[in-house]
Amino acid sequence: MCMCVCVTYLFMLKVAFQFFQRYQIMSSEMLPAFIESSNVERKQSLSEDQEKSQKPRLGEQLEPISKRQMKKLIKQKQWEEQRELRKQKRKEKRKRKQLERQCQLESNLDGNDRKRIRRDVVHSTLRLIIDCSFDSLMVLKDIKKLHKQIQRCYAENRRALHPVQFYLTSHGGQLKKNMDENDKGWVNWKDIHIKPEHYSEFIKKEDLIYLTSDSPNVLKELDESKAYVIGGLVDHNHHKGLTYKQASDHGIDHAQLPLGNFVKMNSRKVLAINHVFEIILEYLETRDWQEAFFTILPQRKGAVPTDKACESSSHDLKSARIEDGLDSDSSEEDNSRNELESPHEEEKQDKENSSESTVNSIPH
Repeated sequence: MCMCVCVTYLFMLKVAFQFFQRYQIMSSEMLPAFIESSNVERKQSLSEDQEKSQKPRLGEQLEPISKRQMKKLIKQKQWEEQRELRKQKRKEKRKRKQLERQCQLESNLDGNDRKRIRRDVVHSTLRLIIDCSFDSLMVLKDIKKLHKQIQRCYAENRRALHPVQFYLTSHGGQLKKNMDENDKGWVNWKDIHIKPEHYSEFIKKEDLIYLTSDSPNVLKELDESKAYVIGGLVDHNHHKGLTYKQASDHGIDHAQLPLGNFVKMNSRKVLAINHVFEIILEYLETRDWQEAFFTILPQRKGAVPTDKACESSSHDLKSARIEDGLDSDSSEEDNSRNELESPHEEEKQDKENSSESTVNSIPH
């Protein structure tokens, strides 16, 4: 009995072992196929998702494009098409510039003109001061204009053949703030003395001459040992005579440029700060006031030399006299005509009177 149970148990174990082996073989054969099928299903799902995501894009492309978008697309296309042409043009431009430089070097035996001019610079001992103590009298718009005029003065002085000793005094307030905001490079300016102090604190009073159009004194020549002050005020004539008053109050000598001796202008004689500065630089180079004025003064001032103005005025007087003479001649002719016509009129009146008397004498 026990023997039978053992045999059956062994048989069952053998069957179970065989079944387990078959299952392993089947699983090893089925696993790659299962993996492949799962991968295929995953790819199909991804492709379906992509198609779904692309459908709205295709729909968007089919929507009508506006004219602006169409123009942009056309411009972009043209830009891409002309890329090579632009490269070629840039190359040609470079070659042209190189040829021009070579020609300039050949024509200028001494080298670059600019370097040659800079070697001939002779610094003047004349001190030219822009007085910025009128900061509180100006609005921001005028402060910005003052800043631009100072920039112009600095640039012209750097380029001049006889640069002056340039001073900017009473520097602060709105002007300094505007320069810090819009022109941070001013701290690196060369050949200029920018000081927060008033000019009277570091220059002797007897060396100072305040340039103002209200002064009765007229400059004949520039004394290079003196310091000339230009009022840094852009006020559109709101504060008349202010610089003259300040110079008088401080006991400083004052004068005006000899503008009236050489120039006749349609507008008033008040000039911008940079114009006064540039006229002085030009005079130091040419030593001729008339040439300095007509080189610097803008055309809108309507400047005419005084000799031509005198000629035109004398011509106007002559023409006026001729016209007066013609008028007198015509009046004389009219009088003579009236005299000639008067006897005829008298005869006519006598005839009319005689006829009237005859008519009255006839009896009714």
